[in-house]
Amino acid sequence: MTSSMNQQAAASQKSRAEQETETEANRLREQVDAALAIVALRSPDEADSLMMTADRLERAARDLADALRQLAQQRKAADE
Repeated sequence: MTSSMNQQAAASQKSRAEQETETEANRLREQVDAALAIVALRSPDEADSLMMTADRLERAARDLADALRQLAQQRKAADE
């Protein structure tokens, strides 16, 4: 079985909450990378870019935290 088939098989075994958590974690990673890129740049509108990046990073972190809480609730319910 190829690597992509293994990944597809693993993905199909994940619950919706697990998939959502993974998606949000990846989105947060992307926002962190974008923040690091903005920090490295020096531009006339740097302050605005930094503020917008901070807002996006904050939303992504909040979304990941929500997804993790939902996953925790799902797993707790499954254990009961």
